[in-house]
Amino acid sequence: MTTAPTDLQSATTLVDRLRQQRQARLIETHISWVLLDGQDAWKFKKPLHLPFLDASTLARRQQLCEEELRLNRRMAPSLYLDVTPITGTPNAPVLGGTGPAIEYAVHMRQFPNGALLGELLEAGQVQPTQLDNFARHLADFHRSAEVAPPSTPYGSPALVERTTRDVLRNLANIEGEALSAPFVDWLDAQAPLLRPLWAQRQAQGRIVEGHGDLHLANVVLLDGTLTAFDCIEFDPGLRWGDPLSDVAFLVMDLMAHQRADLAFRFLNAYLDANGDHASIPVLRHYLVYRALVRALVVRIKAGAGQPPDGPDYLALAHSLIAPIAPRLLITHGVSGSGKTFVSQGVLEQAGAIRLRSDVERKRLFGVAHAAAPSDGAAAPSGAGDVDAHALYSRDRTQATYAHLRELAQTCLQSGWHVIVDATFLDADERDRFRQLASSPPSHFAIVHCEAPRPVLEARITARLAVPQQGARDASDADTSVLAQQLHQDTALRPAEAAETLQADTTQPDWAARLAHQWLTLGAPAATP
Repeated sequence: MTTAPTDLQSATTLVDRLRQQRQARLIETHISWVLLDGQDAWKFKKPLHLPFLDASTLARRQQLCEEELRLNRRMAPSLYLDVTPITGTPNAPVLGGTGPAIEYAVHMRQFPNGALLGELLEAGQVQPTQLDNFARHLADFHRSAEVAPPSTPYGSPALVERTTRDVLRNLANIEGEALSAPFVDWLDAQAPLLRPLWAQRQAQGRIVEGHGDLHLANVVLLDGTLTAFDCIEFDPGLRWGDPLSDVAFLVMDLMAHQRADLAFRFLNAYLDANGDHASIPVLRHYLVYRALVRALVVRIKAGAGQPPDGPDYLALAHSLIAPIAPRLLITHGVSGSGKTFVSQGVLEQAGAIRLRSDVERKRLFGVAHAAAPSDGAAAPSGAGDVDAHALYSRDRTQATYAHLRELAQTCLQSGWHVIVDATFLDADERDRFRQLASSPPSHFAIVHCEAPRPVLEARITARLAVPQQGARDASDADTSVLAQQLHQDTALRPAEAAETLQADTTQPDWAARLAHQWLTLGAPAATP
C-alpha cells in the first residue's frame, strides 16, 4: 500500500527523486518546490500547516493545486496545463503513473529565463506598449471577474483597515514601533475619510476575485505579451478585493524600482481602459499598503538568513504619505496638434493622472472605443463607426468638459497632479478649470501645442486610416472638425502667457524638461 508523504522530509525526498529523474533544476520557496526541466515545470506544495496556509494533507494539497490551476488559467491559460498526480513511492515516484496518487503537482509550461517583468526591467527590455496592452488585458480581466456579494467581508472598510494595521503591527514587532509609528498616524488620519469610500465600492459591486499578488516577479512575457501568473490560491481574503489594489501593487513595484515613468504610464493606461477614476481617492492607501507588505516580506526573509535584496520599499512608503501640492495642467491646441503625445510624455515624467477628452467623451455617450490609440496609451476596447459631427456637437462638448472637471476635481482632492488632454479652444472652459484649481489650491498651467495646417491634416488623415479593429487613436475628429476649430478664435489671451508652456518636442529630453517646467512654474526661486 502506498501512502502520501506526511512530513517534510519524505516530501523532500519525493521531489529530489523527481529532480534526478528529469535532470531538472529545483527552485524552492518557503511553501513550495518547483522543478524545471527545460520544457515543463511542476510545482509542489510543501506539507505544511502555517497560520496563513494549511497544506498538511494530501486532499488539501490536491485542492490547492486545482485552485491554483483554476485561478491562473483565467489570465494565463497557455502557461497552466493541468494538475498531475504523482504515483509510486517517495523513493520511486512517477509523474502521472497508474495507481493511487501520493502527491499532486501543478503542471506548467516553462518560460525562458529573463522573461519575468522584473528581469526585463533590469535588462532595459520593457516595451512601453507591452505595458499598455497588459493594462488593457488587466482591465478586461477585472471587468469579467466574479464579483463578491456585498454581504461578504471582502473589501469592507473593517477588513481593508485591519489588514493594513496587521502589516504595521508585524513591522513593529520586528523593528520596533518607531518604524511603524508614522504610518499608524497617517492611517489614523486617513481611515475615517476612506471608510465611506470603501463601503461605497463594496456596495457597488466593485470587489472582485482578482490576482492578489501582482508584483514584478509575477508578470511574465509569453509569446510577446505580458501575462500575470502565480495568483494567490491559499487565502481568498488576499485575492478578493478592489481591482485598484491589484493595479496599485504593480504601480508601486515599478515606482520602487525607479521606474515611476512606467508606473504612471501603466496606471493611466488602466484608467483609460476601465474608466474607474472614482477609485482614485483610495489609490494612495493601496500603494502604501502594498509597499509596506513588501517591506515586511524583506524583513521576514532577512530574519530567515536571506540578506536584503532589492529596492527600499519602506522609503517609498514614506514618500507616498508625504503631503504634496497637486498641480493642474491643461493642453491647448486643435485636433492633430500633438496634445496626446505631449501629455503622455509629461504624465510619465511628472507622475500625473491624465484625463483624455477623446476617451471620456466616448465613455460618457456610450460610444465604442478603438483597441488602443496610436501613441501607445491604451484606450477602452471595442469597435464601431462614430459620427464625429454628432459626437463633437456643442452640447456634447460642453457635457464632456463638465465631466472632465468632475474627474479632475476628484483627482486633485486626492492629492494627485492632473493633466487634462483636450483642445481647450474656448477661453471660458479654460477659466472654469483655472477656477477648479483654486479649490483645493492647485497651481494651474497650460501647455500649448501647434503645427502647420498641412501637418495637422496629414496626422488626422493618417490616424483615421487605421481600421477600428486596429491600434487606432481614440479621437474621431476628422478634417471637417479641424476646419471648424481653425475658424474659431483659438488664440490664448495675453493674460495667459505667464501660465503657458510651449511644447517643443524637437529638443532632447523634451518630456523631462517640460515636466520640470510645469512642476516648478510659479514656485519660489531657490535661495543661494
